[in-house]
Amino acid sequence: MTNGLLRAWEATVRRRAGEIAVTEAAAGRTATFRGLDDGARAWLAAHAPDPSPLAGRAVVFAWPNGIAWLEVLIGLLRAGAVAVPLDAAEPPEVRRRLARSLRAGFLWEGRALVPLAGARRYRGRDVCLVKLTSGSTGEPRPLVFTAAQMLADGRQVSATMGFGPRDKNYALIPFGHSYGLGNLTIPLLAQGIPVVCGTAPLPHAIAGDFARWRPTVFPGVPVIWRALAATGVSLPGLRLGISAGAPLPLEVAREFAGRCGVRLHGFYGSSETGGIAYDRSGLATLRGSVGTALRGVQLTLRRGGRLQVCSAAVVTHGNRRAAGRLGCWLMPDRVARNRRGELTLLGRRDATVKIAGRRVSLAEVAAALRGLAGVREVWVGASDGNEPVLGAVLVANRAADQLRAELQAGTAAWKVPKKLVVVAVLPSTPRGKTDTRALREMVFGPGAA
Repeated sequence: MTNGLLRAWEATVRRRAGEIAVTEAAAGRTATFRGLDDGARAWLAAHAPDPSPLAGRAVVFAWPNGIAWLEVLIGLLRAGAVAVPLDAAEPPEVRRRLARSLRAGFLWEGRALVPLAGARRYRGRDVCLVKLTSGSTGEPRPLVFTAAQMLADGRQVSATMGFGPRDKNYALIPFGHSYGLGNLTIPLLAQGIPVVCGTAPLPHAIAGDFARWRPTVFPGVPVIWRALAATGVSLPGLRLGISAGAPLPLEVAREFAGRCGVRLHGFYGSSETGGIAYDRSGLATLRGSVGTALRGVQLTLRRGGRLQVCSAAVVTHGNRRAAGRLGCWLMPDRVARNRRGELTLLGRRDATVKIAGRRVSLAEVAAALRGLAGVREVWVGASDGNEPVLGAVLVANRAADQLRAELQAGTAAWKVPKKLVVVAVLPSTPRGKTDTRALREMVFGPGAA
């Protein structure tokens, strides 16, 4: 029995066979829906003439966005395998280590499917994909999803955001990340929403792609929107700009809307839950909010301001929380709701650390830093060891010594970061999230001042 995602894809091929499904902007290469399906069948025939050993086995692969990536995924769905997409930038040794830790059955590195020892078999007929969490705060964790959950996420995202087969999605975020799966990959497979794979994450390259290929929907990340706002390039045809992966600074949202004439819509989600909340009007983002719940998503504020998310898209494999037929997940993020019902992200659940024998809230320190004039973004952390030291990285237009002096005037000494670094922009991971490891290295690493 084929899983639901493959059945949805086959229906899409029948409905839109000769229409363009994918455009690779850099090469000017295109594939129709029928051509993409033929390519997937050819890939499977070349790499697994007998696909039965793949059934129920995890297959790890890493490849850039494009026609080949989608052919691999569709080929794996046809074989009944469980796809595990990795970042294309991951070095081969990291791919192999992750494949072993997942007890994957095979690793595809571009030439052959390499069998791996000690593989596990997934028994659920509808299990089709493993997401890996970003690993920004630790080792990536595997999350096992069914086709029904992936389809629910794609449906909830597109229905809430209001894009469909008449649109073209612009793909700079990776197809295999949770954001890319919900906004690009699943809508392509299940609804026939075509994608244009971007040339490069550079303002003038993006502008050139829009001028030639005319995508209409652009799911991006704050670092991209910041660069586009700063240069003020034209994006002809853009009707919907979405920002997720990390909080979008208010000045970026305002500058982009002012220069480009298009409001950005904040979007909040996670690997475990898929999409959570969305700013439908583009005005909530200008107020510092990520909007309200997606269609089909139930949100409950729990103790300490933590958010519980329930929907048909939430992972259930190994997840003990449930509400009827829905999966539920308690987020580590702290949130608040304003009078409009919009969510504002307050950061991760309150971490504390002992400094000079006194317990200090990192969230409280971050809030004090955000209150200083000229400070736009803040990260606060503490060094490891028996005698931790507070450190902070700020995006600000003032010098570090000035900011420290102002903070000291109204703050207890043990709450003032000993190490304070001012930067133009917080570092981001390839997924667009704040790069916690890079920030810690910047403040506490061997080369830190």
